[in-house]
Amino acid sequence: MAAPQTAPRATIRAWSAVSPFGIGRDTFIEGLRSARETAVVPDRERWEVTDASAHLVPEFEVRTVLGNKGTRSMDRATGLAVTAVRQLIGPDAAAGQPDTDETALVLGTTGGSLHSIASFARDSLTSAKPYLVDPARFPNAVMNCAAGTSAIWHALRGPNATIAAGRVSGLHALSYSLRLLSGRRAAAVFCGAVEEYSATRSWIEGAGGADPDAGRVLGEGCAMLQIDPVRHGGQGDVALADVLTVELGIFDDDPAAVLTACLRRAVERTGASPSDIWATSAGASGDELGTAEESAMAAAFGDITPVRVPALFGDTGAASVPFQIVTTLALAQEAPDAAGRIAVITALDADGQAGCALLRIR
Repeated sequence: MAAPQTAPRATIRAWSAVSPFGIGRDTFIEGLRSARETAVVPDRERWEVTDASAHLVPEFEVRTVLGNKGTRSMDRATGLAVTAVRQLIGPDAAAGQPDTDETALVLGTTGGSLHSIASFARDSLTSAKPYLVDPARFPNAVMNCAAGTSAIWHALRGPNATIAAGRVSGLHALSYSLRLLSGRRAAAVFCGAVEEYSATRSWIEGAGGADPDAGRVLGEGCAMLQIDPVRHGGQGDVALADVLTVELGIFDDDPAAVLTACLRRAVERTGASPSDIWATSAGASGDELGTAEESAMAAAFGDITPVRVPALFGDTGAASVPFQIVTTLALAQEAPDAAGRIAVITALDADGQAGCALLRIR
């Protein structure tokens, strides 16, 4: 049964990914097809971690990927974001690129580059006078560095925003993007999230020496979506998916109940039924939040057997939801039964954030 023709709020026209599969959309799709394993043992001397494994973007060095100009002080998170945005507007980008003068950029994050923030603070206490710190590295210690730098590099002159909500950052970024479009603040939005791997993040997350079997392996990367207003037919009406709704909530001690409420609101707003669901993608796995997501799905949709979109790269933090979405879109590209049906994206964060999005595959 095809999904009801609920009026979409926006469309996803294109996507890009800088992931543990490598750089670019084609590399991502190839890695997904081959089910390539991406977990590696981090070089302890370089990373200064004790993690048994991590999902790292292979051979990613900022100056190697982006060149020497303007990258001397660029940190890893910013480099990942600049590279992902470049994939949306560069020579390998999809057709229908927007006017950069009217393109917004909305980027999700956990808290900026945690490593840059901690390193800059440490330098201010330990470095020699009179300067104490390298001023060129100060921008990296600001949470919106990756978003601002990406816009400057690629001449995106629309609104520029950074949203910090942990694993749910991608859903908040998507919701904010919809508001920018509905308010005609932008003609298009590049929406996504970034998370870097670092010794500081490993320590803060409490994942030093984490057991891979416990599902707590850290990952990194950046995934971006091009979000456009809905076009009603005619030339250029090409999209990968429609964004039907984004629902958000806050929980105290019952994440499953709050996520269930989000899902039921989404169903009510869109008129979707369980038979319309083609795929589900949960953000957490291998922990209590993953169990809560499964419980919420069952409570909201009953006994259905949709396609389960796999979590590929461990805990990618703020980048989780964008990676869930691009993985779903890549799978839908090769699934004839996906067209016209709905993909459900869910996310929970241990700090009390919950949310979901319903996408209708084109």
